[in-house]
Amino acid sequence: MFRKISAALILLWVAFGLVACGGFLPKSSDNRHNQPLSGMTQAGLRNMGSSPGEAMVVRIFKEEKTLEVWKRTTAGTFKLFKTYEICAFSGDLGPKIKEGDRQSPEGFYTITPGLMNPRSNYYLAFNTGFPNKFDRVWGRTGSDLMVHGDCSSRGCYAMTDEGIAEIYALARESFKGGNQSFQLQIFPFKMTAAKLAKRASSPHIGFWKDIKEGYDLFELTRTPPAWDVCERQYIFNAVGGGALNPMGPCPAVIQNAALTQRQQADDIAFAAAVESEAQKAARQAAEAERQAAAEIAAKERGAAIGGFFSGIGNIFGGKDADVVPVMSGKPAPRPMPRLQR
Repeated sequence: MFRKISAALILLWVAFGLVACGGFLPKSSDNRHNQPLSGMTQAGLRNMGSSPGEAMVVRIFKEEKTLEVWKRTTAGTFKLFKTYEICAFSGDLGPKIKEGDRQSPEGFYTITPGLMNPRSNYYLAFNTGFPNKFDRVWGRTGSDLMVHGDCSSRGCYAMTDEGIAEIYALARESFKGGNQSFQLQIFPFKMTAAKLAKRASSPHIGFWKDIKEGYDLFELTRTPPAWDVCERQYIFNAVGGGALNPMGPCPAVIQNAALTQRQQADDIAFAAAVESEAQKAARQAAEAERQAAAEIAAKERGAAIGGFFSGIGNIFGGKDADVVPVMSGKPAPRPMPRLQR
């Protein structure tokens, strides 16, 4: 019995040691927000030329249901570290408009240590910072829009508990490394000209084209663009310092030749894709009209054939109201006896 108790205690000690070395802590643990990064995660960061304390960027794509964590490397640019699957998000493609619309936000947000929630009811969480400066100037409302665990969403982005545990730890270590914030970029989908063209009739197309510039800048430079708001729209890498008036005029921006070239190419591709989508829609409408006409013609032919055979049936076996039947069904009268002469 003593040996059994000792063995059980040793197993518990080993399990606790594994947890302390980077294992996954249960929801009941009050220390889950402090669980260390696993050895595998730390090795992955080293192999890409980064470290836990380096700066990070998080990108979310609704349609693809993915969350990306990017880390700054020794080269000074950011590199994709890991992609996590999003369990669930609320609403459709498009920004959040008002409290209670059960819509998950889109746009650019700045996450500070004060937005981290170590005691979340959904394992762990960080607040997206909605509404930001852009949302407020448009009068958009909403509160407590989170990226959290528990795989359940009501206007938030829900991850698995294991996923949010690692993302939370990466953010925590980045703050410990001296970074005051990290950028959160939320997009409806990968911002290509083809995908935008498929939704050219959306009421959100102007907003999506606005945030696409920030997407393009990050894709080209691999560094998060500085964002602000003026003339009720996002502006990226504005010249000068200081906060802008969200309704005031926009200043000049730092010119990027690669961005200008990309935008021109995307404008051409977008116009061509929109034309292609219009032609596709016209072909589909014509095909639907042809099928509908064919169905109507088939029904009319069926009715005509039915009427033809019905007429033949009346000729050979039908009854005519004007014809008196020879056989009445009544017994024939008996003939009178022949008169005797």
